[in-house]
Amino acid sequence: MDKSLKIAIGTEAFPPTIDGISTVAKCYADVINEKYGKAVIVTPKNPNQEDYKYPYEIYRYDSLFTFGEGYPVGWPFKKQFALDIIAKNFDILHSHCPIATSYFYRRINRIHRIPQILTYHTKYEYDIEGRVPIWAIRHRAYGFLLNNIKSADEVWVTSHGTVDSLRKIGYEGDYIVMPNGCDLPKFDTTDDMKAMIRRKHNIPQNVPILLFVGRMMWYKNIRIILEACKLLKDNGKDFRMIMIGMGPEEMQIKRLCTKLGLNDKVIFTGQILDRTELQMYYGTADLQVFPSIFDTNGLVVREAAASATPTIVVKDSCASEGIVDCETGFLCLESPHSVAKTIENVVDNKDLLSRVGINARNNIYISWDESIANAYKRYQVVIDKFKSTPHSKYEY
Repeated sequence: MDKSLKIAIGTEAFPPTIDGISTVAKCYADVINEKYGKAVIVTPKNPNQEDYKYPYEIYRYDSLFTFGEGYPVGWPFKKQFALDIIAKNFDILHSHCPIATSYFYRRINRIHRIPQILTYHTKYEYDIEGRVPIWAIRHRAYGFLLNNIKSADEVWVTSHGTVDSLRKIGYEGDYIVMPNGCDLPKFDTTDDMKAMIRRKHNIPQNVPILLFVGRMMWYKNIRIILEACKLLKDNGKDFRMIMIGMGPEEMQIKRLCTKLGLNDKVIFTGQILDRTELQMYYGTADLQVFPSIFDTNGLVVREAAASATPTIVVKDSCASEGIVDCETGFLCLESPHSVAKTIENVVDNKDLLSRVGINARNNIYISWDESIANAYKRYQVVIDKFKSTPHSKYEY
């Protein structure tokens, strides 16, 4: 391994705020500090922060307020914040969000150039198009996002399909595919654990369990899941759909569930923070249903694979990358009928589910140790390239 590096892992949110990107940032910091060098989390202040729980440094800059499920709005404009980061003598800055974090890194680089990587995780055009109705403001938002992306010395994406989002925003440069890992270990859920989950939710032994894990947001295609469940129920199929997660549209989703007459089939657990408990749910489920086309990597697909549970995903979505139909998962179209038909075709075939689940574990699962080993090697490449290239005044 190359020399020990000091890395600034920048993220808009960090625990106690939990989402995919905060989990990624935490895993980077955990593994780098344990095995390679030194990683410092750079993130906005959170009124509920419990940074004393972590064995590494967390640098918090100002936030204006929090919204939603505790998301802080970063305010990195004070020059002292940039000087603080420069004084820490980082070898590289790694941003996991092209908004406040990347803008903060731009401000740092206007004073002192440090090589910078951006991992582009999310299809931000969904949020911009859905939440910014005025064209002029939307145009400025895209411009702000594009300048933040272009400010990085190297751009990483978590899947090949993510590139489409970058191109829609206007980025035409090069990129590197750097998949995320999974923090859940490969694990065989015991019969006693499965029985405990079934008892907890009063699910009979012979009733198939379907699973969704993720934020309660419509853009996860949760409407398709519920409408597929309605079709299954109308066809006389008995099942239970366990929905794990929380989000700002949770009440709307529950109202639709009631409207469709699914309260006897769909179970909402809320967010499960205990990763051991969550893995028990993955291992108990017969099949995960994840028809999202929003997600750029679909961590939950790999999390289910850790417990040898296969997932239904939409064909040609980012989440489907690496999935071979009926070999490492199941492919469907982006429609309730297709999801319901796929479930009906496979959910009672225990041998098929077992074989596909084991194949998923063996072929699409990637641990964070493996993922970050690849990233750490790439850090050195970016640093060496940076040092060998003349740098003019910072452009962005």
